[in-house]
Amino acid sequence: MNVLVTGLTGFVGGHFGEALLQAMPGCKLVGTSRANTWPVPLAALAPHARLESVDLHDGAGLLKLLHEHRPDWVVHLAGYANTRQSFQEPARCWADNLDGTRTLLEAVVASNLAPKVLFASTGLVLGDPDPGKQLLDELTTMKPVSPYAASKAAAELYAYQVYASTKLPVVRLRLFNQLGPRQSLGFIATDKAREIVDLERLGQPGTLHTKDLGSYRDITDVRDIARAILGVLEHGKPGEVYNAGSGRVVQIREVVRQLIVLAKVPITLNEQHSEQQVPETAVCQADIGKLQRTTGWEPTIPLLKTLSDVLDDWRVR
Repeated sequence: MNVLVTGLTGFVGGHFGEALLQAMPGCKLVGTSRANTWPVPLAALAPHARLESVDLHDGAGLLKLLHEHRPDWVVHLAGYANTRQSFQEPARCWADNLDGTRTLLEAVVASNLAPKVLFASTGLVLGDPDPGKQLLDELTTMKPVSPYAASKAAAELYAYQVYASTKLPVVRLRLFNQLGPRQSLGFIATDKAREIVDLERLGQPGTLHTKDLGSYRDITDVRDIARAILGVLEHGKPGEVYNAGSGRVVQIREVVRQLIVLAKVPITLNEQHSEQQVPETAVCQADIGKLQRTTGWEPTIPLLKTLSDVLDDWRVR
């Protein structure tokens, strides 16, 4: 089995690479990375995977890579992933998510190799639930409210169009909120975990200042998400889309409060309410029945364990 993963050195990519090599120790794993260097936390992957420096906007480079490695699976995880920051740099967000996906899929079609392709989308393409519904299933109307979510929705539709017009076996997986060790800053849980660890280093009480934390999110440990990706690659039907989440929601305020409980110093929360905040989906809860029926996948890691691991990760960093 030959597997090509875009964004292998990223947050989800690194955890997927580890899960893949554990499940298929004999597979040939190739990843793309703009930096072409292994982050220190992923050094253990280096002996088992090859890293290639190919930009997703370089169609010729991607075609050469595909012909050289002839993947059976292409897992597209690279892209722009910060919802809040996408309001400040929408052009970069659209270029990375839509144009990068288009260039990659065009190269795969041109290669005549027909590998199974997994496009990683986001549950945020759906926005708030349709009237009278709480869960977001695969048939929910897309109502993205950020440049990030809109660019992913467009890329997801393009991925389907490629399947429909060429029969390239493309599957789409909507990842709802992921959390876990090695996640970058720019997300509320990781930002606050880092602040907590900074206060622990000072050894004195402190205060976390935050924006409004009233929204609800479906949060899954990234290590469970890595297994979901593998399950869809193995069992997902080309042309279909699947939701990957916990199937439950938790208020972001409660997530931060649980981080505070796990802290080693006393910390208080100062939540700021402002009408100037960017638009945000209020509730995002996945209906994961289709994914479960197709793959048998279940999330297994409790949120408290995830949060504890995130704090421990920042303590090491």
